[in-house]
Amino acid sequence: MFASVSKSMSQFAAVAILAMAPVALFAQVAPATRGRAHVDTVSKWDIFVGYSYLSPHAGVVTRTDRTPNLSGTYDPVNFGQIFSASYFANRYVGVQAEVGVHEWGIQNSNPPGAYGTQSNNDGFTTLAGGLVMRYPTATFTPFAHVNAGGALVDGPVENPFTWGPSVAVGGGLDYRLSNHVSLRIIQADYEFMHVNFGATSGGTVGINSARLSAGLVFHTLTVVRPEKVELACSASPVTVFPGDPVTVTATASGLNPKLNAVYMFSGSGVSSAGTTATVATGSLPPGSYTVQCGVKEGKEGKEGLKPWETASATAVFTVKAFEPPTIKCTANPETIKPGDTSTITATGISPQNRPLTYSYMASIGTVEGNGTNVTFNSTGAPTGTADITCNVADDKGHTATANTSVTITIPYVAPVESPEVKQLETRLSLHSVFFPTNLPTTGNPKGGLVASQEGTLIALAKDFKRYLEFKPEAHLTLSGHADIRGSAAYNKALSQRRVERTKSFLVEQGVPEDKIATVALGVQENLSAAQVKELVEKNTELSAMEREKVLHELGVIVWAQNRRVDVTLSTTGQQSVRLYPFNAADSMTLIGTKPAAPAKKAAGGAMKKPAPPVKKTAPPVKK
Repeated sequence: MFASVSKSMSQFAAVAILAMAPVALFAQVAPATRGRAHVDTVSKWDIFVGYSYLSPHAGVVTRTDRTPNLSGTYDPVNFGQIFSASYFANRYVGVQAEVGVHEWGIQNSNPPGAYGTQSNNDGFTTLAGGLVMRYPTATFTPFAHVNAGGALVDGPVENPFTWGPSVAVGGGLDYRLSNHVSLRIIQADYEFMHVNFGATSGGTVGINSARLSAGLVFHTLTVVRPEKVELACSASPVTVFPGDPVTVTATASGLNPKLNAVYMFSGSGVSSAGTTATVATGSLPPGSYTVQCGVKEGKEGKEGLKPWETASATAVFTVKAFEPPTIKCTANPETIKPGDTSTITATGISPQNRPLTYSYMASIGTVEGNGTNVTFNSTGAPTGTADITCNVADDKGHTATANTSVTITIPYVAPVESPEVKQLETRLSLHSVFFPTNLPTTGNPKGGLVASQEGTLIALAKDFKRYLEFKPEAHLTLSGHADIRGSAAYNKALSQRRVERTKSFLVEQGVPEDKIATVALGVQENLSAAQVKELVEKNTELSAMEREKVLHELGVIVWAQNRRVDVTLSTTGQQSVRLYPFNAADSMTLIGTKPAAPAKKAAGGAMKKPAPPVKKTAPPVKK
């Protein structure tokens, strides 16, 4: 009878599980509760209804009046049901009561020895209770439990229903479908049952069993833990001077829009309205200040009664002491003649943009005005330095001072310059110095100066040494050039050797080395054919016939004209006249029609080829 009832209950449980599946699916897709989102949902009661498979392992020998005695083993029960109810005292730990029903059916009549192969009367009904532990998350909830109780066992071979102790240890995993329904994916248990059928009915049996279950878990008396209110508080600006306002803003998150929210602020000089507060800093001494911010929500008049309905935060700002102003003071011009004036400019800056006032004092003379721009008047003042003090003050009594000065000089009387100075300056700008092709070479950097050009430099050295007696600050700048033939690197190096040779020759003539500067230009600033033609046409040392012959070979003359060193006098800025020395005895060597000293290939490019001979070049002109 019991087995028949048990089997009926199993069938009913299976139908119930299938009927509840649509409910679970509906719960999975049901809309979420309106209002603030929940960060956690846990239940007080979990009711589990499910399918269960039991695999018992034990053998039983039953004495009968037949020979041999009946023996059998327990077979797996493929169709069982399991029920449990769990109550959780907190989020993780609870107590559990569990019922498991696994019944093959009623005993049938089979030949002796046939028991144990789906022809038995196995039956297992367990009633147990114990502890359950879980770890709920938003999706999955793993759990473990241990239960102890009693087991009602019969079979496998005509063994009567007998109660005995049982214990089960195991765990499983639930998948949350909604706040009220979960799918128990698996529950795996080890279950031990111990029964005593009596000496004539099978004796004492220890049954080791493996149990696998799955089904639905219904959550009741669900405890919903709302999201806790959070609050952030900020001050702007974070650094102020006394009197500057500070605004403190509270920003809350996680508020339930259906509830009333109240904001609170406290601190020195704080007055609030809604989510912001204003701090009056006029009476606050310099230092750091903290504003306490708070928010609480709930039904009007009952805000903040629950722990998650309140939040607090702080905002910090600093009151700085007033900084004194700064001032700069300048005079323009700094040097004046007696009776002249100078403009005094004072620039004051207040870090707090406080109003500023200015005042001035002078050791001699007078200062007229009181703003940022005033006038120093030297009328009646002696010559010398007038020390001027500029003062600035703000409305808080802070001051700053700066100084400048104006020099009152004796009117300058230009000295009468000796006529010889002008004569020397004229002679110093007479001639540039010219070189033959490719000279000087790297192998002979001391070469390259022909006799006529040495004579030019000897005269130049003599005049410049005399000129230094009148104007010791003067110096010469030597600018070296090369014609366009050859690479840029070669011509740069060649022009450098030319200015170095010219400088060394002048130093040999007694010109101080520190009075000579050099610059190598290579082919930069070369004279064009038009410029050379103009120079030839202006050369008064050539007759009309000589000029015509020179212009006939203008291309060669352009090359020769650019193999030179120009001389510039610093005091006048005058550069040497670039007239070519056609009347020099060695002019043909300079032009290139007569060979000069053999030239070697220099670093930086190929050596230049000599210029072709000038046809019927004009003979030297006698002076």
